[in-house]
Amino acid sequence: MPPADTGASVAARADASAQSSPVTSSAPAADAPPAPDPEAAKLHPGGPGYRRMSFALFAAGVATFALLYSTQALLPAISTDLAVSPDQASWTVSAATFGLALAVIPLSALSERFGRRTMMTASLSVAALLALLVPFAPDLGWLVALRAVQGVALAGLPASAMAFLAEEVRAKALVAAIGLFVAGNSIGGMSGRIVTGWVAQAWGWRAALGAVGLMAVVCAVAFRLLVPKAQHFSPRAVGPRALARTLGGHLSDPLLRRLYGIGALFMTVFGAVYTVIGYRLVDEPFNLPQGIVGSIFLIYLVGTVSSAAAGRLVGRVGRRGALYLAVGTTAAGLLLTLTASIAAVLLGLVLITAGFFAGHAVASSSVSRTAKTARAQASALYQCAYYIGSSIGGALGAAAFHAGGWEATVALALAAMAGAASITLYATRKAAAERRVLRVRQAA
Repeated sequence: MPPADTGASVAARADASAQSSPVTSSAPAADAPPAPDPEAAKLHPGGPGYRRMSFALFAAGVATFALLYSTQALLPAISTDLAVSPDQASWTVSAATFGLALAVIPLSALSERFGRRTMMTASLSVAALLALLVPFAPDLGWLVALRAVQGVALAGLPASAMAFLAEEVRAKALVAAIGLFVAGNSIGGMSGRIVTGWVAQAWGWRAALGAVGLMAVVCAVAFRLLVPKAQHFSPRAVGPRALARTLGGHLSDPLLRRLYGIGALFMTVFGAVYTVIGYRLVDEPFNLPQGIVGSIFLIYLVGTVSSAAAGRLVGRVGRRGALYLAVGTTAAGLLLTLTASIAAVLLGLVLITAGFFAGHAVASSSVSRTAKTARAQASALYQCAYYIGSSIGGALGAAAFHAGGWEATVALALAAMAGAASITLYATRKAAAERRVLRVRQAA
């Protein structure tokens, strides 16, 4: 396979082309017409195709989170029916997220060859079909295995979606477009859990998983019908060596490394909280029924608003300021959930959800903006870190709950938020030091 294209090779070809082109005019370069702006032809709010693209990616986001976390609200029912502990049942969630984390980079490389649109369609279709098989798993082992394969199937969608948006949407509208995709994630997470909660209360957790599978099939069909053809994608084969060089280049970028770490830490919190919260709410002192526990995930609507508003927040306080607010909001929510009041717990979940989705939208859009070449691989690394964080959060959060109760889960989540704040603080100080050096040089 030919090596991966780089910015240097593109520039070299452009220079060679310019040198070999015949001179057709003696007019100076200053009199030549300005080169067309490549951004002008891209999708933008109010322009043709933008709304179709938005609805298509929204549907993909809904299906992705509905499928990926389809067992999360059902963990207490699965534990009871299959006679397993919370930390064992939590692997029905962590296996899917870990499978996605492992496969997201290889499948993002395939999207460079076959196209983002094709990869997203195939990924969503296979995952939806697998969802129709998951309810028939005879025991926990089969259930975990099928969920892991489903996670692998879903891996082709998140990184390809981010790269698709970065290529097809104007830079100024990118944060808002990615925020809308993330908003679809929040709607999917919410609707999937609400559906499974009430269906499980009436007909059991297996019927609930079947209902989510049918919903995903509808989303997959809607995505394929709505998503516009890519206009700014150039296919290229990416061999293993070229892929390794590309990944190494992204990992050598300090800013991208910080963004990957922040994404992983935010998702550690989210995975821990929402994997364990069902066990807490069905137990003393709350004793809520399964349907009500599923309805708790209406709180995801807060994530829809906060992720879609992330672009405006960045415009007001900057990217690091937005991350500080997201960390502080999430930490405040965690502390509120320690009380025995259901109202305080719900408010805490609202703050955790708002902070998480805002932080995720800012970090993920910053990755797409920072990477100038091989954006699919840059986004894939972010998704890999993000879903590893989810897997770790779900598994460790459930283990902490099994060992020390909800307080232990909250302590784990607060430690993750302290890590995210430390990374952001380091970036702030580094930027301030660079500005001081620049001012000294300018003064000299």
